[in-house]
Amino acid sequence: MKITDCIHSVGVNDYDIDLFEGQFKVEKGMAYNSYLIVDEKIAVMDTVDKKFGDVWLKNLKDIIGDKAPDYLIIHHMEPDHSANIHRFMEEYPDATVVASAKSFGMMKQFFGTDYPDRQLVVSEGETLNLGSHTLTFVMAPMVHWPEVMMSYESSTKTLFSADAFGKFGTGDAEEAWACEARRYYFGIVGKFGAQVQAVLKKASALSIERICPLHGPVLSENLSYYLDLYHTWSSYLPESKGVAICYTSVYGNTEEAVRLLEQALKEEGCEKVAVSNLARCDMAEAVEDAFRYDRLVLATTTYNGGVFPFMQEFLHHLTERNFKNRTVGIIENGSWAPMAEKVIKASLEKSPNLKFTEAGVHIKSALNEENRKEILALAKELCQ
Repeated sequence: MKITDCIHSVGVNDYDIDLFEGQFKVEKGMAYNSYLIVDEKIAVMDTVDKKFGDVWLKNLKDIIGDKAPDYLIIHHMEPDHSANIHRFMEEYPDATVVASAKSFGMMKQFFGTDYPDRQLVVSEGETLNLGSHTLTFVMAPMVHWPEVMMSYESSTKTLFSADAFGKFGTGDAEEAWACEARRYYFGIVGKFGAQVQAVLKKASALSIERICPLHGPVLSENLSYYLDLYHTWSSYLPESKGVAICYTSVYGNTEEAVRLLEQALKEEGCEKVAVSNLARCDMAEAVEDAFRYDRLVLATTTYNGGVFPFMQEFLHHLTERNFKNRTVGIIENGSWAPMAEKVIKASLEKSPNLKFTEAGVHIKSALNEENRKEILALAKELCQ
C-alpha cells in the first residue's frame, strides 16, 4: 500500500491467529506492519512475525525489485516485529541494521549476533539522512519494552510510532479504531502511563500529519482525536461517564443482584452500563470498561476466605495497570463469614484517588428485601 510517493506499507495481515501474545482474543486477526522508504537510500522499517517472512520479503521486492535496501530500522524487538531480522540480513548482506543500544543487546539474545560490523546504534535526537527524507529518532522506553524507539520523518511529517497507537485486528478490518485500540492499550501498555506521557510530550513538539504504528491502520486524519485519547488513557482519567459492573456468581444470586442494579441504574438515567461476567467474558474487555468509565461496581461471592478466583484475577489486572481516579461500589455475597468487601478494599488500598460508595450491598446467600433496598440506594448514589 502506498502511503506517500516514497513511503509504502509492506506489512502483513494474520487472519488465523486467535490469541495475541498468547492471551488477548483477536477475533479479527492481527496486523504486523512494516514500512519502506524509497529514496537515494532505501530504508525498511521493522520486520514481521516469523511465519510471514516469505510474504514480507515478496512485498519488499514487489516495490524495489532488484534494488537492495541500505538500512533495516528496528523500532521494537518483540518477535512479532523482529523475527525476520536474521533472514533480512542474509538476503541483503550489505544492509546496515539501525536500532537503539538496548535493541542490539536483545538482538544478540534472539539471534546469537548483534551484527557488530553492520550495526548503527542511534540515540535520542540523532538523525539519519536518506536523501530527501530525514529520520529523527525518538526514544520511547517502556512503551512498552525498554528498548523501544520511534522515528519521525520531517519532510512528510510522519511518525513511525512502534506499538503506540496500535490496535487489535487486521489492517483491513472494518471497525472503529477506538474500541480495539483501547483494549490493546490497557491490555499491553496500560501499566506504563508515565512513560506514555513522556513520549506524548516529545510528540507535541513535532508537526505530525500521519502516524504509522506497528499494528492497525495508518492514522492520517483528525490526529488530535487519537492523541487526546492517549493522553486520557495514560493519565488514568475516565474517558466517558458510565458504570462498569464486573461480577462473579456461583449459583446465580449475585448475578441476580447485578441485573437488578443494572435495571435500577438505567431507571436513574445512567448514561451507559457495561456488565461483564468475569468467569465467561474476555477479561481484557472487562479491564477496558473499568478504565473507560468513571464508575465501577465489583460484585462477587466470598470464596475460601477471599473472593472468587476470577474476581481476584481481575483485581490483579486493575492494580497492575495503576487503576485510579474512579468511584467504586461493592456487592458482596457470603453464606457465612462474608469477606468479599474487605478483600476488595484491601486489594485496592494502594490505588490512589478511589472513592468508595457509602451504599453497599451485603447478601447472605440469597437476595432479600433489605438487599433490594440496598441495590436501589447504590444505584441512586452512583447516579448522583
